[in-house]
Order: sequence, then C-alpha cells, then structure tokens
Amino acid sequence: MSIPVIHHGDLMPGDLRGGIAALGNFDGFHLGHQAVAGAAIEKARAENRPAVIATFDPHPVRHFAPHVPPFRLTTLEQRREIFADAGADAMLVFDFGDALAATTAEDFIAKLLVERLGISAVVTGEDFTFGKARGGNIGVLRGFGGEHGLESIAVGPVENDGGVISSSRIRDALKAGDIAAANALLTRPFAVRGKVQHGDKNGRLLGFPTANIDMDHYLRPRYGIYAVRGKLPDGTMLNGAANMGIRPSFDPPKELLEPHFFGFDGDLYGQEIEVEFHSFIRPEEKFDDLDSLKEQMHRDCEEAKRLLA
Repeated sequence: MSIPVIHHGDLMPGDLRGGIAALGNFDGFHLGHQAVAGAAIEKARAENRPAVIATFDPHPVRHFAPHVPPFRLTTLEQRREIFADAGADAMLVFDFGDALAATTAEDFIAKLLVERLGISAVVTGEDFTFGKARGGNIGVLRGFGGEHGLESIAVGPVENDGGVISSSRIRDALKAGDIAAANALLTRPFAVRGKVQHGDKNGRLLGFPTANIDMDHYLRPRYGIYAVRGKLPDGTMLNGAANMGIRPSFDPPKELLEPHFFGFDGDLYGQEIEVEFHSFIRPEEKFDDLDSLKEQMHRDCEEAKRLLA
C-alpha cells in the first residue's frame, strides 16, 4: 500500500484539505508515536476527514548539530510505508532547513498548518515543541491555533516496564545490542534498507557470500554478529546472519552491514534490500587466522538458524 507524500512547501491537494494531522518527528514510530498517530486517525475516521501523519526530514537535530553521529531509526520511505500500514491517508513532510528553522511558532500555525496545508486539527505528544527557538508547544497550539480555527489535542506519554517509551530509549537498547528490547518498543524489527554494493569478496572466499550495505544515516547498533532476515525487492524473505561493524580481521577496517543469507546464491548488486535485526549473537572480534574465523562463522550461522527457527 502506498500513500501520497505532501511537502510543506506545497499546497495541500483539495481532497486532503480539512485533514487531521498527527504532528511529530515519528522517526522510530514506536508505541508512543503510534498512540499519537492512532488518536489522529481515530478522530479523522469519526469525522470523515483525511488522516495525515507528519514528519520532519532531515531531523531538526541534524540541522542544528550536523556533527552528531548518525542516529536515524528509519528512512523517509520506510516511514511512508509504516504510516500507510497504520492507516494514514497521506504523509506530510516538513523539509527542515534554514527557512523552517526561522519560522515562528505563530507563522507555523497560521501560514503553514492552517492556510497552506488546510489542517483542521492536530494531535501531538504533550512534549512536542516547534517553531523558531522552540517557541511553540501544546499551549501555543491551543491558544493561538484556536484563534485560527485549529483544534489541538495532546496525547500523554506511553510507559513500558516503568519507563516512558522514547526514541532515545530504543537507540540506547540498539547500541547495547539489546535487540529484543528495541524491537518490543518499536513493535517490529529494527530494519536497515540500502543498496547492495561490491565489497572485497572476503565473505565469498570464505564460503559465506555477503550483501554489503552502507549504514548511511542509520544509528549504528552494537558492533557484532546478528541473526537477521532480509527482504528482497520482490518481497522474498531470507534468513541469515550478519556482521555489523568494521571487520577487524581484515585490513583496512571498513564499516559495513554484511548479511549472509542461508542457501541464497543470487546476484543482489545494485538492488535495494532491507535487513531486519532479530537477535544479537556475539560482539565483533578479531581472529588470528582465516580458518579460526571460518569455524566461528559456521557456529554463528548455526546459532542464527536456531534463533530464527
């Protein structure tokens, strides 16, 4: 299922005007995000209005602090598919740059949300901030937005195991290699999507050909070996084991995600695939010789098969 993508600089198409918008970053679209989006979609259905889920891209943090390490949990296209699955009629993208960063909260409401995009109501998390110098919050939305006919609803935080569910908590779990915790909060496997590139062919020489993927803007999970599932362009799902890291047994070190898919010998070069992380097997380590590495790779693959069974 695919939904249209509207950019904030565009006029909202007539059939989507008057919509109810879930407003936030929604990078991971975890359980907390789902509560906000779900409230917007439920309201839209009750009022027979379009349901829109908004997101900011690039993430505002990337604009204000370009030096920070990669931290994204999803690409824009992944979000589009996830939002569609959640029941949205469209994805609204706020293209974050100097102009949007300089837009006051009042102009964001009156000129963007109401005038250009024709939004009738927004649903946000209680802590959502927006506008120049983060001058807007739910209070501003209700006050100033109400004056312009914009209805605003705030959804409280969602808790799990005694803590608030947040993207930061998911990132911390991934960096610790706690895939089970991260996936539970996401309600789906953390997945990296990218084009398969040519590598050094070390895996093929060892009898474990890999589909090498650049991690690009994704958060780096803990370096190590994982049980994974791969989704090919035609929808085929494959089980496998992947190395996420710098391959310390080879010189020079090079950071890659390298999934090996069991029983697959097709050509994936140049194709976009998605790799789901299911279980952490062990940390990355350096081996003194290739025979030792090969023996360990056999054990890793058997463990991945067991975990994925």
